[in-house]
Amino acid sequence: MLRTASRTISLSKAARALPRVPTLATLARPPAARLPIPSYRRGFASQSTMPTTASIQLKSSKSDVPTGVFINNEWRESSDSSTFEVLNPATGAVLTQVAHGKAADVDEAVKAARKAFKTTWGKTVGPEERARLLNKLADLMERDIEVLAELESVNGGKGVRIAREMDIADTIGCLRYYAGWAGKVAGETIETTPKTKLAYTLLEPFGVCGQIIPWNYPIGMWGWKVAPALAAGCAIVMKPSELTPLTALYLCNLIAEAGYPAGVFNLVPGLGATAGAAIASHMDIDKVAFTGSVLTGRKIMEAAAKSNLKKVTLELGGKSPVVVFPSADLEQAANWAALGIFFNSGQDCTAGSRLFVHEDVHDKFVELLVQKAQACAIGNPLDEKTSFGPLISAQQRDKVLSYVESGVSEGATLATGGKKWNADGNEGFFIEPTVLSNCKPSFKCVQEEIFGPVASVLKFSSEEEVLELANSSIYGLGAGVFTNDAKQAMRVSGELSAGTVWVNSYNLLSNAVPFGGMRQSGMGRELGLAGIKEYLAVKSVHHNLGEDLEWPL
Repeated sequence: MLRTASRTISLSKAARALPRVPTLATLARPPAARLPIPSYRRGFASQSTMPTTASIQLKSSKSDVPTGVFINNEWRESSDSSTFEVLNPATGAVLTQVAHGKAADVDEAVKAARKAFKTTWGKTVGPEERARLLNKLADLMERDIEVLAELESVNGGKGVRIAREMDIADTIGCLRYYAGWAGKVAGETIETTPKTKLAYTLLEPFGVCGQIIPWNYPIGMWGWKVAPALAAGCAIVMKPSELTPLTALYLCNLIAEAGYPAGVFNLVPGLGATAGAAIASHMDIDKVAFTGSVLTGRKIMEAAAKSNLKKVTLELGGKSPVVVFPSADLEQAANWAALGIFFNSGQDCTAGSRLFVHEDVHDKFVELLVQKAQACAIGNPLDEKTSFGPLISAQQRDKVLSYVESGVSEGATLATGGKKWNADGNEGFFIEPTVLSNCKPSFKCVQEEIFGPVASVLKFSSEEEVLELANSSIYGLGAGVFTNDAKQAMRVSGELSAGTVWVNSYNLLSNAVPFGGMRQSGMGRELGLAGIKEYLAVKSVHHNLGEDLEWPL
């Protein structure tokens, strides 16, 4: 979600670790829950009457935030009035209780979405209106950007500046980008039999789409899912992560204020096993889009197949390789590698967590990377200087630390980090940016997705060797190569097996460029023209202009 007008990105504390001014570039995002975090066990209420708003303490004031189920542009309690707790990961404190939607709530949301799709939305509304509404929604997000940024910071642990100037700025840009595509994605006329037949195709909205979004980029993934679906004319039933639902809940009021007809967008907060499973298996949902773990992605595919064979798009895990050749600018390579593994505290599906460094420059590069890790601006997410916040939960923090311990026990060198960060006695879920050097391909920390700020560094001696090592993964989401040899850059980028390959940079995306994975990193694409086409079905029309049929044959 990085947007910067300058080509210079500093990772020092004095320079705030990341740039401020938005441009068209944006950082890659990650998938949702990497492990089944049972947040509801911390505090789960059932059959309790709850208000559908809560007052949340932000940086300098309180803000009223919806906490209910949003159906037909109205707020309501969950069907059984149950709730779950939402925490602040920087402190571990409970922020509020949110409605726990289940199958009955999803069913009501789907009914509302289907009615809207058939009557006030779908093919009933022209592209100019769809574009106008998306731009209006973007305007409202710009108006409320401070509240959204602070909510994202408090609920997700992001630095408030990062949330405001990168994640939310990117999301606003995504809405405007897809507003531009409304009405410009068209079918084609196809020559078949001149004078007797006209054949053409139409691109029509899929219908009611289920969307399940993650906790690591809550507002960013909201935008990646919502913008193309609404531009295409689809109606939506969304489930945000139970760990980070607050910005998605807040945005529901902006959708209603923008003027979207009732039922076009519906939101059911809940757990994966309840609301998520109900969306994946619902017989009247036409498509489901999911960002999250491979394990959950498989369950969604299975549920989709066993129900109504709904279309599925998945953006799943990653274990992305970054290759550094001797000809690379090592200072710049270390800056970009640090961005790739430490941005968003490493909670990123494209995190460049496997760093393959040529033996001739290995020691120098590790020294530079350690400097970058130690310069990360870690601290209170509501501080404007902070760019490195806590992990999302105590469970996730402990899981990441267990990978560090595993790497050291297998023979890796702990070059820096590897511990909880407890400055000022905080009780949040922080860990230090970590570099493990002298790793081997067989190490668990090299093989498995960690989803935290842990870089595993390995040596290599030849181009052929490193390509074999880099491509030896069940994942294929992202990859990077650093070299000043243009021919080598072309060769290696062509051979790296990943949905996105960066050359002499890392993690910068554009709303105009498709994003997605290979192998177990998922299927389908988001962003770009490909992103809106995932929400459109091709209809072929054969129009007889003068061919008569005699019968019997």
